[in-house]
Formats: sequence, C-alpha cells, structure tokens
Amino acid sequence: MIGIIDYSLGNIQNIKNALEKLEYEYILSSKYEDLKDCDAILLPGVGHFGNAMETIDRLDIKWDLLKLAETKRFIGICLGMQLLFEESAEGDAKGLGLLPGRIIRMKTPHPVPHLGWNTLTSTNPVLDGKDVYFVHSFMAESTEHAIATAEYGVTVPAVVKKGNIIGIQFHPEKSGDLGVDMLKQAIEGGL
Repeated sequence: MIGIIDYSLGNIQNIKNALEKLEYEYILSSKYEDLKDCDAILLPGVGHFGNAMETIDRLDIKWDLLKLAETKRFIGICLGMQLLFEESAEGDAKGLGLLPGRIIRMKTPHPVPHLGWNTLTSTNPVLDGKDVYFVHSFMAESTEHAIATAEYGVTVPAVVKKGNIIGIQFHPEKSGDLGVDMLKQAIEGGL
C-alpha cells in the first residue's frame, strides 16, 4: 500500500494514474493513523513553498509527516521534494528539515520556470541519460545528497537521497513510461 499525502497542493490525479498503471494500491490521507501501515509515502506538491508549509501547519500534520519519515520510504515530488529541506527563500519559510539545505530561486540565463524536458546525469543507470519533465522556478542549493542532476544554465539537483528519504524535483508521473518506472524504483528502493 502506498500513502499519498493529501494537503490540497499536489497533482494527485496524475500520481494516482501512475500508481494504478504500476498496479499499486494506495490511500489518500493526511492522517498518521491512516498511513502508518503503508509501505511508502508520497508527498506531491505544486505551488508556493511558504503556502504549502502554512497548510501543513494549519492541518497540524507536520509531526505526523516527520514520524512517517522515520520508518517509511518517504518520497517528495516537485514542491514535495523542496519541502523536505530545512528552509526556502520562497516565502522565507522553514521546511520539514528531513534534508539539510535551502531552496533558492533559480539563477540561470534561461527562462524561468524551468519548464519542459531535460536530461539527467547520474551514476545510477535507472536515472542517467533519461529525459524527464520539469516545472519549477526554485531549486535546492547544491547538495551532497544529489544522486542525479540536470543542466539548465545551472546544475539542478534533480533527485536527492538520504537514507529512506528521496526527493524528485521533476514530475515522474508526467515523464512517460520511463518516469513511471523511476517512480516504481523510488518506491521499491531501486534509487
């Protein structure tokens, strides 16, 4: 069973479609009691970091998320990845603090947001050389936990990993069959 965190800021339908394609059962909830027996937890997200953390605080689920992250494979996607970090310049807000570092506005000569397909570089063959779909204006500062990057006039940490915590800056659920397979690998521990 896969748990999808429901806090009204995620691209839930595309995530559901990807999980159905992979034939995973899933539950959509923000309550620890509903999610504690799940094999993996997905934290999707689209929008503004500060607003997302305000919503998490208003729903009083931050400590539930931190408790789930202690023992579950915990996967943040797009804004969900950014929320894993300590803080963000977007809204000058504190994050979940599961990964060290800060989220910053992209400084690149290219148009922002970083929108469209880009190629990953990684030592992991599941990720290396694969084209995936990005939509973001903020990114993690350079981090020792990056296991895949993409170039966009700046090196973008595209996938980060620390223990059971995985962050994916791009949208695997919008990156075709390869992206769906990457999501499966993240869920099953292949990243």
